Amino acid sequence: MDSRINVTSPLVILHGDEMAQVAFEHILKKFVTARLNIQLEEIDLSAEHRLLTNGQAVIDAIDALKRHGVGVKNAGMTVNRQQLEELLRKHPNVDPDNLHPLATKSPNGAIRKGISGNITREDIQFRNLKFSRPDWVGRDIEVDTMEFGGIKDSFNQLSQATGVVKLMFVGSSGDPVELHRRELRKGDPWLLATNDVEDVKAWAHRFFQRAINEKRDVYLGLKDTVIPGYDGAMRKVIEDIYQSDYRQKIKYLGLSYQYELIDAQAARIVSNPPARALWGVPDNTTGRKLLKLVNQLREVGIPSRSAHVSISRMSAGGGDQYGSFNMPAQEDGILKVIVDGEEKHARRVGKGDPILFMSNDHEAIKDWVAQVFRDASRKNKEVYFGLKREYMEYDEVFSNVITEVRRELAREHTPPPSFMIMRPSSQLKKMITDPPRNALYPSQNLDGDIFSDISAALGGSLATASSIIESKAGTMLFEAPHGTAHDLYLKYLESDGRDAHFNPSALIFALANALENLGEREGNDPLVMYAVNLKAALTDTVDRGIVTADLKGKTVDPDSEQVVDMTGFLDAVEGALK
Repeated sequence: MDSRINVTSPLVILHGDEMAQVAFEHILKKFVTARLNIQLEEIDLSAEHRLLTNGQAVIDAIDALKRHGVGVKNAGMTVNRQQLEELLRKHPNVDPDNLHPLATKSPNGAIRKGISGNITREDIQFRNLKFSRPDWVGRDIEVDTMEFGGIKDSFNQLSQATGVVKLMFVGSSGDPVELHRRELRKGDPWLLATNDVEDVKAWAHRFFQRAINEKRDVYLGLKDTVIPGYDGAMRKVIEDIYQSDYRQKIKYLGLSYQYELIDAQAARIVSNPPARALWGVPDNTTGRKLLKLVNQLREVGIPSRSAHVSISRMSAGGGDQYGSFNMPAQEDGILKVIVDGEEKHARRVGKGDPILFMSNDHEAIKDWVAQVFRDASRKNKEVYFGLKREYMEYDEVFSNVITEVRRELAREHTPPPSFMIMRPSSQLKKMITDPPRNALYPSQNLDGDIFSDISAALGGSLATASSIIESKAGTMLFEAPHGTAHDLYLKYLESDGRDAHFNPSALIFALANALENLGEREGNDPLVMYAVNLKAALTDTVDRGIVTADLKGKTVDPDSEQVVDMTGFLDAVEGALK
């Protein structure tokens, strides 16, 4: 007799890469197929399969989520230039000149935009974990950022008309060339940012020379995987200078150089900072946030953390850098922004200058703010918005929308939760150095990505958080906020699968959330109870001191910990299931 729980509705399963995928397959076998009679619609979203299908796998994932409404997504790779070249050599039949952007770019933004979903990241409520705070007061770390260019010196405004915005370029030929177009509605914010490549080069020389003069380890942070034509272009210029002019000098002094994605770099700042370092963050809006944070940490340190942190990322509108058009200029010339046939802005650019154009959707912003207030009211959270509204029309629209939503709630006799609007740097500092008991921090995409990794690091591990993508139409996608654990995967391969060290907690929690949501939709009480018990088994396992290596020494009683590998941890969770 089949003792499995019958489930009527299908569940969408989006597979990923590397060590996270190894864990995901074990989790599905133990906690889904062995215990549930359920139809799974499985789609391979690995980097290799996205390339081989020329991005069709991403489109299939969006379609499946829209049809079925609930899904679980595993972590996937976003290939850099070297990894892409390796894949192309492995598959010589793939035409690199005719690849769709979905074949090589991160699928995350496309999926969020495709289902019109925004992200909420929350701590998993492990009861016996504690964060071992590094001694930050007086620590000798400096942050170096560019003073000029970028979003700080962008041209931004609210669209005064509904129509098409075009980014035009006039080069040596004298003929206008259309680089990009997108639709705007009246009230939508848009922004054009560029960086002078000569300024980037000059900054790179000053940055590396400062590290040498002050004998500091060197860290460089950008988001080249998601913004390859802007952050990626700057990274190439900076690292070319490092290789040609400074690598040998830095090595001779016994100093180290490390490039990290800016979100991982920010997490390192709070969780595992080096003794003496120079952090390079060329993007000046992000750089100034981290500079102010480091100055605050040097003064007050990191307080003990008993607060529950939630971060809501505005992603459905395709706004900020994650939904941008970005590329380096191919030659000297003039950029022009044309909105509904009228020229709104023009500026000169030089060959190689990084270009970024982004816009957002007023209605999508409104949906997000309403979602933030709903979530905060339902869970009794205080809300802290981070906006640069005093000098950014692009951000002023968010402030206007907050007022709109509050008025609509008042008409429905629904009071909004307690909230404040502050600058993003103050929002970040509050989250770390002055956290309230139960807070929600709404952020745009890039800030949200950075803040999420910082919050996860403060929680002890990227595997101690959950991530939920919710659309206005009710589509729900649950995922782990961590990556694919490339270094652990290499050890796994080298040991022929014997060395399997990975924390699957966030993947288990995402799966349980999805099953609970599925059960609530179809009124399936046994499924809801199973999902609740699965989450309880996970937290109970850690509460008993059974932890993976990333949490070693981070429980309330380190002496009683039992450190296990991935398989041992999954077995322990399975044994704890009621």
